[in-house]
Amino acid sequence: MASNAQNAQGTILEISSTAGGAKTITGISATSPMIVTSAGHGLVNGDVVAIAGVVGTGMATYLNGNTYVISDVTTNTFVLVGTNGLTLTYTSDGTATPDTWAEVGEIVSGDGFDGTSAVITKTNLASTAVEKDVGLQDFGSLKLEIQIYDADAGQTAMRAAKTNQTQKNFKVTYPNGETRTFAGFVMSFSEKFGVDSIVTGSTEILIDGVVTYA
Repeated sequence: MASNAQNAQGTILEISSTAGGAKTITGISATSPMIVTSAGHGLVNGDVVAIAGVVGTGMATYLNGNTYVISDVTTNTFVLVGTNGLTLTYTSDGTATPDTWAEVGEIVSGDGFDGTSAVITKTNLASTAVEKDVGLQDFGSLKLEIQIYDADAGQTAMRAAKTNQTQKNFKVTYPNGETRTFAGFVMSFSEKFGVDSIVTGSTEILIDGVVTYA
């Protein structure tokens, strides 16, 4: 069987920045997951959008004020990952406002999505062997090795997120277009320098919640 392995060169990491321009919604399907129609929206897989102003039975309460990762993007539609609209009705209106992204430059390598679930022991006196279950999934953290460059907008945003202890959205995009989108906290941003070397550093993003693959 031919290998489907992809070259890591060209992988990028982005951190959420300011809100972008709102996209007008003209339809939302009563499906699981829900499909949004928005003509010429210009979004891509893995983007994060905030929904507002939707009118419809149940759908307004379900969607408005929430943010979603999107997938299965076409020119005029996108899917809201993790939604279920089977009992809801769309009537009219609505906007989807995306995060804008700042690319974190000078990344050398990354290592993460390494968390493990807690082990729950269920053994009792009638058990004939140790009985176990698993707790909530934990996606761990993403650790990066970088080359320090203060003028890089992404590195500046990472430092600010650490200083302010602000939760941010992050998106990893591989060269074949596959994405991993998640929320997290920048826990560290260290620097290293020495004789006959460049200034390098490392940073760790603690993942909060799930990682969405798109």
